[in-house]
Amino acid sequence: MARIESRVRDLVGSDADMRAAVDTVLERADDGEVAWADVRDELTSGQWGRLIEKGILVDGDEGFRLADAAATRAGLEDDESSTGSSSSSPVSVDTGDSSWSKYDKGAAVVTVGLFLGYSVSEVRNVIGSAMDIALGPLADMLPFYAIVMVLALATGLYSTLLQANLMDMEKMGAYQERMKDIQKRQKDAKERGDDAALEKIQEEQMEAMGDQMGMFKEQFRPMVWIMFLTIPVFLWMYWAIGVGGNAQPHIDVGTLVLPLTGTVEWTEGVLGPMQAWIVWYFLCSMGFTQIIRKALNIDMSPSAS
Repeated sequence: MARIESRVRDLVGSDADMRAAVDTVLERADDGEVAWADVRDELTSGQWGRLIEKGILVDGDEGFRLADAAATRAGLEDDESSTGSSSSSPVSVDTGDSSWSKYDKGAAVVTVGLFLGYSVSEVRNVIGSAMDIALGPLADMLPFYAIVMVLALATGLYSTLLQANLMDMEKMGAYQERMKDIQKRQKDAKERGDDAALEKIQEEQMEAMGDQMGMFKEQFRPMVWIMFLTIPVFLWMYWAIGVGGNAQPHIDVGTLVLPLTGTVEWTEGVLGPMQAWIVWYFLCSMGFTQIIRKALNIDMSPSAS
């Protein structure tokens, strides 16, 4: 598993004593499992806890076992081959898993086509009519403001799950740590007047640009799938409400009561050019998304820890 290998490299790179700890666990876990009692004479409780926290050690039948022994050894070997270079940053970033699959690329192409629905009424009508097969029965049972709440809940749920599963927060956090380290060393070199060190650091900054592209791809990948699923929902609301020039509503949407503004039409502007329906959707979406992340204990902030 590439993540285990990357985590081992990060641990050993940030704390030299962790190499001996990982070596010890590898040796003691040759028979399958290892317990704290087996290694407490050679590992500190903090080192043992970090191995469990990082997922390098996982629960076994009676004690703990290595999540992937081969990847753990590979992480140590890669770290050995990368040591000794004085100009390299102590924070490593592996962007190899950022490449898009053919499904990601296919979803991106379809998403670009779906954007036509916002400006081309024929595309919007086709997509809206197709989505109405699934959402039409819901419109018969609930008032339109409640339907928007249901859609905001659904989009918030799958958006959170897609971001949590398709974005590697540890990798993004490691990239941020690397850039902070480069900037700190660059500032120190300027204060010392060390032109040779500055030149090496600038070369490292150029190499880090490749990591930056990898991080951009890492961030944009879940957004493609989120838009792939969400744009048809928006186009159905466009179609249902009658948004756009000369467009007519296809279902009875009634009116909406908003705080401070009172009763408004769904297509009435309430925040500058923003219409009531989009304001209501975003209010519901932001609220539900925060609740979902709290309930599922999902943290979307990058962390290298």
